[in-house]
Amino acid sequence: MKRRLSARLLCLLLCLTLLSGPAVRAVEQPAAFTPTLVYDGRFTDVREEDWFYPHVSTLFSLGLTRGKTADLFGVYDNISVKEVIGFTARIHSLYFYGDAEAGAAPYVPEELDEELWYLPYVLYLKGEGVLDSSFDSRMDQTASRSQTAHLAALALPEELFLPLNDAVVSVGYATHAFIPDVNDYTPYQRDILQLYKWGIVTGSDEMGRFHPDEPITRSEFSALLTRLTDPSLRVVLDWDVSAYYSAKSRTYASLVTPGTYRRTHSLGDMAAIDSNIRRMLADGASTITLQLTEENVTEAMVSALMENYLNTIRKYIEQGYNAVSCSYSGSSSRVTMRFYSSLFSDAAFASARSRTLAEAIRIHDQLWAAGAITPDMGEREKARVYYDYICTHCTYDYQAADSSVSHSAYSLFFAGTAVCDGYTAAYNLLLKLEGIACTTWSTENHIWTVATLDGQSCHIDTTWGSQSPAARDSYFGMTEKESLRRFD
Repeated sequence: MKRRLSARLLCLLLCLTLLSGPAVRAVEQPAAFTPTLVYDGRFTDVREEDWFYPHVSTLFSLGLTRGKTADLFGVYDNISVKEVIGFTARIHSLYFYGDAEAGAAPYVPEELDEELWYLPYVLYLKGEGVLDSSFDSRMDQTASRSQTAHLAALALPEELFLPLNDAVVSVGYATHAFIPDVNDYTPYQRDILQLYKWGIVTGSDEMGRFHPDEPITRSEFSALLTRLTDPSLRVVLDWDVSAYYSAKSRTYASLVTPGTYRRTHSLGDMAAIDSNIRRMLADGASTITLQLTEENVTEAMVSALMENYLNTIRKYIEQGYNAVSCSYSGSSSRVTMRFYSSLFSDAAFASARSRTLAEAIRIHDQLWAAGAITPDMGEREKARVYYDYICTHCTYDYQAADSSVSHSAYSLFFAGTAVCDGYTAAYNLLLKLEGIACTTWSTENHIWTVATLDGQSCHIDTTWGSQSPAARDSYFGMTEKESLRRFD
């Protein structure tokens, strides 16, 4: 797993380093953050060649800093809690009042002890609901990075930020591939992750470590503040987390729990039939040879056997098989069945099947990459995302004949039209790529999905959901009784 870091960085240990990935403008820069001053080079510890120069000069031009002294910004000094509060109050006031000091002005007493310079800012932020009393006894302490993240995340309205890194941070954090030093017990964990998602902080190394308990310098904090005020400085993380969600290695065979091959069984042994079907599919095969226990096998026996096998393979509808042919010897009770698709020639079926799986994998990975599906979701939530996707990307083919490819998942993915078995095949394929157990339920004229979601059996009908947007919720997560009641 690699992440490219900017070549112009001098300090890789800084938590607020810049990435080499392109800076992007997420939203329009608020008018309140238009510079009103010109930085005059007054801080002798800030040189033009320093990485933090544009950040410090921007803070000055916005009226957000006067420096630690008249001629020093204190770039390498740790920042205190009261200083972080002062900056937070100024940036909050600048956005809401157009002036960095206007918000705190009403809280300035006639006489203010110089050592309590921060008090008006504290009172202002408390009045705005940004600050609570948990910081009251910590004003003179060195601010930790987690404390800084907390205050920074509350400085401005959330609507000013887009979740530039929502998906990559969610996956990277949940899998411990990135930000490994932040966990559910880290103070202000949510705020830290929020700053990563907004592109405000990026981490100190290739794994994006935040070092939440360590102090932060004034120069590092200046970079954080300027990213809050200027969308063009926010960073899109290029962490590669695809290996943690991608289904690219999945095959049709991998979607089936292998059964044990039972070469000999009676005509109605449905458990043996299911086990043989699963063994065949897990082997990537399409034929099954049996030695039946009945003597003098007749055509009627074989027909009954084929019907049982065909009904069973429909439970694995995502595999694409919908027909079976058979050869048998009545005297030896030997039967060989071949499964195929009646919708395609053998060559065309192989191609359609391969393309269907590839498209399902693409959709699966795309939904993860876009953050529509995240690791913290339960199975029901994930299944709903795929349900909505199918329902909004396909229309019912009312003109479909029995031989139409609309009976296949291929048609749904590539033509955007299908009938019930095409809907169900596509949906079950996506669910199984997600690792969600599912099968089918069918009547004489209809078929739909039955999935196990967070331990509960749920009936899901993408066909009816697609045709009835207003009632879409009704056809997701039905009980068996609710599902079958539709046909009373």
